[in-house]
Amino acid sequence: MPIRPFALERYFAQYEFTAELLLCSSDVESYALGELLALADEETRALWEGLSLGYTETPGHPLLRAEIAALYPGLEADDVLVFAGAQEAIFAFAQAALGPDDHAVVVTPAYQSLHEVARAAGAEVSAVELDHESGWALDLDDVRRELRPETRAIVVNFPHNPTGAHIDRATLDGLLGIAEEAGAQLFSDEVYRWLEHRPAALLPGAAELSARALSLGVMSKTFALPGLRIGWLACRDRDLLARIAAIKDYTTICNSAPSEILALIALRRRDDVVARSRAIVDANLPLLDDFFARWDGVFEWVRPRGAPIGFPRLLAATPVEDFARELVSEEGVLLLPGSIYEHGGNHFRLGFGRRNMPEALARLERFASARL
Repeated sequence: MPIRPFALERYFAQYEFTAELLLCSSDVESYALGELLALADEETRALWEGLSLGYTETPGHPLLRAEIAALYPGLEADDVLVFAGAQEAIFAFAQAALGPDDHAVVVTPAYQSLHEVARAAGAEVSAVELDHESGWALDLDDVRRELRPETRAIVVNFPHNPTGAHIDRATLDGLLGIAEEAGAQLFSDEVYRWLEHRPAALLPGAAELSARALSLGVMSKTFALPGLRIGWLACRDRDLLARIAAIKDYTTICNSAPSEILALIALRRRDDVVARSRAIVDANLPLLDDFFARWDGVFEWVRPRGAPIGFPRLLAATPVEDFARELVSEEGVLLLPGSIYEHGGNHFRLGFGRRNMPEALARLERFASARL
């Protein structure tokens, strides 16, 4: 299966574990193991202490699937498949649902696998590009214009990576209506759900609203547990889930037993876990407001509406790739150029889910003062 290199992962392979401070991370400050285990209830503590390190059930631990299903009112454990992270779920869906005679519509800029694995499966892909000048707003008419008779999937991600944009309920309903009319699946990447900056902006999972929709979730982002490598798909179309599960037989087969129990612990205490993540994001975002106010005319951004990331642009003549390379070399602070997303405009991804963000931001400002 020919597939292009994953630009973001190649970039992080070069810098992620050598840069002192990551100012572009897409996740929230991770839990320490002891901190997470302190959240365990009596049942999950016993499951952890008595854990056998054998193979696990391919669809996921029954208790974990039930806990995930509870995130989507109306769904049951059998409407959930658990994967080794969101990446495997994206890959398995594309392999199960798309082929050489098919077409997919993908909202971009986007995490590369949301469009690349569809291409690798043989499908043609059309992009609906969000635009800085419109506040990264999604126009449903743009989606409709890209539809073809052979469209089998519409792929969206809200709250959005890398811009932090979000949609409202009317737009979500519109997307579901378009998918229904086209006879396509709506693949809804919802890995930042519950990190809306206004809690009232929380939307239902797409899978709650239509059997044509799949909701992608993961423990890595809002739940601050990327090292578990646990993600999932929720969908009421069990025939489709069975086809996706058959693909998983050729990838990981089953999930890590310790990771499943640790994910279960976190999801049973999800209100506390989400509150921790929100507190970090809520403390950092005003610092960025102040920064961009001070640097008006040099940096510009559309203030994110969700997720711990934004997509500012550098207005100076300096290419952002050069700016980012010199910043990490001189200050040890890593930014992610927008060209990694195949997006022009001198944008860069900025992350504010880490507790050390104030220090990283101070170093960025020191560097910018010297260079710009």
